[in-house]
Amino acid sequence: MPDDRLHYEEIAVGLSWETPGITVTEAHILAFAGLTGDFYDLHVDDDYARALGYPTKVAHGLLGLSLADGLKNRSSVRLAAIVSLGWRWSFAAPILPGDRISATIRVAGRRETKRPERGIVTLDFDLRNQRGETVQRGQNDMMVHRRAG
Repeated sequence: MPDDRLHYEEIAVGLSWETPGITVTEAHILAFAGLTGDFYDLHVDDDYARALGYPTKVAHGLLGLSLADGLKNRSSVRLAAIVSLGWRWSFAAPILPGDRISATIRVAGRRETKRPERGIVTLDFDLRNQRGETVQRGQNDMMVHRRAG
């Protein structure tokens, strides 16, 4: 079976692509609260969020990061990933129920490892809502396979 994933040798610095989008729902936010145990009022209480100046509850920042990773894995560009090595991430604006988010991903760097069958790539993420506003941004270091031979 052919392997159409991009391997280390095929991943060039500057390569970029758009992910599909996902609409963040109240169900996503409440399910994430249940999974993580993070029931902070800003994420589950509309009145509390409005008292802080938000129109409604706000999605967890880590939910946005998790969705960005999922969008990466659903995109048309598929990497021959082994494991994620780390994230550097910032939260620029709230993600609200009903927001449709998607990401631009760009290869910012690559480096070899001690093991000849692996390499490491650094991906820049710009996560935006349906108005084109950046809501989160950051980088992910990922170990990827090299092609055999």
